Amino acid sequence: MRVTLLGTGDTTGTPTVGCDCDTCEAARARGVERTRFSVHLENERTDESLLIDFSPDFRYQFLREDVPLPDAAVVTHIHFDHLDGLGNVFRVIDELDVYAADETDPETGKSVAETVESDYHYLDPVTVHPTTPLEPVRICGLDVTLAPVTHPPLVCYGLAIEDPETGAKLSISGDTSYDVPEESRAVLDDPDLLLADAIVPAHLCEFHPIGGHHENDEGVPRTFGTKHMTREGALELAAELNADRTRLVHLAHYYPAEEAFEEPLAIDGEQYDL
Repeated sequence: MRVTLLGTGDTTGTPTVGCDCDTCEAARARGVERTRFSVHLENERTDESLLIDFSPDFRYQFLREDVPLPDAAVVTHIHFDHLDGLGNVFRVIDELDVYAADETDPETGKSVAETVESDYHYLDPVTVHPTTPLEPVRICGLDVTLAPVTHPPLVCYGLAIEDPETGAKLSISGDTSYDVPEESRAVLDDPDLLLADAIVPAHLCEFHPIGGHHENDEGVPRTFGTKHMTREGALELAAELNADRTRLVHLAHYYPAEEAFEEPLAIDGEQYDL
């Protein structure tokens, strides 16, 4: 399968609108972007495409990367930067199967699937498929498993996507703290490629109103606040999952300019053949 990173940024992306910080200026000078998060997969065997999350930058991302429009999609959670691009399929896609978790979120009283269906009820091409976490489902010829992660206050899911014929595996951490449940770690384990949420480097935790959490033995915080991993936390998770290759995503423009484009921080447009 071919994996294209359509969007590797956080809620505001990099460059951020109206921002002249050193990192945003450096991104402009380099001609690189981190738009809001989204991942595109092509299954060459079946000639089908799968989209992970609907970035608000959907239209621009597909025009820029010139990848096929999706035959199906998965929504990991209902934050706007992962869902609000769904409206872009209007008059663009004739039929689209959208998979999302069927577990009720105590915060909203609805599952992710129910929220997608109710909020986008006007989109006739969309058929929502409530999906049980930790149970694989075949989508576009690939085995996709939702893995619950910790992203308070809303439920959120990582993903394992495997090609049943080649054994190639992509794992996506989802928006999460370092506190990924053991059963989900087992699902995400041993990927050829891991896309891990790493919103900022650990040294910036001092600027978060509640600081950092899940410190390692050296006292380095692996979670920034409560919702996202630090760079250091994401790399530790990658090592624990025995990832063959790791790219850090969902990156904020708060990375200092001298660190913002170092390996293994991803930028939009990267492609990987698994």
